[in-house]
Amino acid sequence: MKITAIESLQWAEYPRLMVVRVHTDTGIIGLGETVDKIPGSKGALHGTIAPLMLGQDPLDIEGVWRFVMDNIMYHGYAGAETRALSAVEVALWDIMGKVYNAPLYHLLGGKTRERIPTYNTCIGFGEYQDYAAWHTDAGVLAKSLLADGIKAMKIWPFDQFSEGSFGQYIHPYDVEKGLTAVKQIRDAVGLDMEIGIECHFRWNRASIERIARALEPYNILFMEDVMPAVMPDEIKAMSQRTSIPIIGSELLLTRWQLRDWLVKGVSQIVMTDPVWNGGIAETRKIANMAEAFGVPIVLHNVAGPICHAVCMHLGAHLPNLYFVESVRAFYKTYFPIMSGFAPTVNDGHLSIPEGPGLGINLRDEMLTRADLTLERSDGEGLAKGRRAMGDHWAVEEIR
Repeated sequence: MKITAIESLQWAEYPRLMVVRVHTDTGIIGLGETVDKIPGSKGALHGTIAPLMLGQDPLDIEGVWRFVMDNIMYHGYAGAETRALSAVEVALWDIMGKVYNAPLYHLLGGKTRERIPTYNTCIGFGEYQDYAAWHTDAGVLAKSLLADGIKAMKIWPFDQFSEGSFGQYIHPYDVEKGLTAVKQIRDAVGLDMEIGIECHFRWNRASIERIARALEPYNILFMEDVMPAVMPDEIKAMSQRTSIPIIGSELLLTRWQLRDWLVKGVSQIVMTDPVWNGGIAETRKIANMAEAFGVPIVLHNVAGPICHAVCMHLGAHLPNLYFVESVRAFYKTYFPIMSGFAPTVNDGHLSIPEGPGLGINLRDEMLTRADLTLERSDGEGLAKGRRAMGDHWAVEEIR
């Protein structure tokens, strides 16, 4: 079995998404996906990664992944190359599931739970303008989410005050303004709704500690990415000065970037994204490493239906899962359009799709839409067999 072609698909209506299709000589096609900064990921996919993967056996996921990683390591791997590699790696797992007629969670070793706890990131899209809603009245939004079975929500009410000082200072009046949405939720629904606070790594420690002190009376579920992930010692110091659990960080790619974070004990909870961090196997390795430290994991999930399905399968499998992020405004609007996949939440939990593989397919009409941009790499590829490590200049390879 060989990889014969790798395609990238992007639609103007969904510019943040890049779907990847991996074709094989048996006719089986696997689906993958990555999100954000698509021009770089697309360039890495077709310029570097596809030439190395064409002609390889798609079932040798670990070997192919290592081969590509050894090549992209030469010039710094943790950016566009790793996002593109993540998308392809997901597609390889989808192929394997289809070959063996098994859902992804079975391929990983089975389930530890029957449903997936989720919180809603309050982004807006289409008819679900949840971002605007929490700026208008977060209490009304909380009631709407509860009516949809959602019992945890994430908002970022302090970001707006970081621009003037570049995150170096926040005035007490602005802290109070930021608390408005939190107070509205508590006044409207009490403790029926868990509240997570996204911080988007916009603050220094003095400022984020002032924010955290103000939030503590409101029984906050977590604060996420309180400072840039390149400042682990400052984040750890901050985490030890608040009762609110700290999450970090979706910005850390592969197990190697998470390793020191866990050794240092930077945060009470870790977060990773399977369509950024290297893929499904890398997510499991990160989660297993976190489990050894007694640290739970959140799966970052703000992409499309393929990433969502991946997170459901991983969430079913990983014993130390805390939550899987999800976005109502996405899965209730364009997921069914793209794939027919329409997740629903029941009692704060999402269901697990069945296979084979991811258990998701693109609708046929997605391949004929006028706003589709499709790029294809095919042929025998430029890597004759798998090579790894060794002398970078001793062989003729595409890097």
